[in-house]
Amino acid sequence: MIVRDFNKIVKEEKDRVVSDANWTSVRMLLADDKMGFSFHITFLEAGSEHTFHYKNHFESVYCMQGKGRITDLATGETHEITPGVMYALDKHDKHTLVADEELVMACCFNPPVTGTEVHQEDGSYAPAEENA
Repeated sequence: MIVRDFNKIVKEEKDRVVSDANWTSVRMLLADDKMGFSFHITFLEAGSEHTFHYKNHFESVYCMQGKGRITDLATGETHEITPGVMYALDKHDKHTLVADEELVMACCFNPPVTGTEVHQEDGSYAPAEENA
């Protein structure tokens, strides 16, 4: 059994807290936990806009707090993001996420991230084996 305390991670396990332009992700589960997915709590700053394209990962995201919108860049379709809304990038969907208010999101990645990833220029993470 794995039990982790978000507050303890934030205070004591800085290697599990990853930040980039206008977002911070607290990595609760990573690839080395051998669960087959990773689990993160991610904070996106109010007023920020992010374009991602997880070509090598599937991601599901559940909004816990805040307001924003996600646009599927292949179709142009935009969906409102509010607490209780979940979206899943089941086709490696290239998308833009806008945080109208600070967004607090619970995210799962498959394959799991290692915690060392950085977004590449195209908004993706490298394949899992390159981050091992």
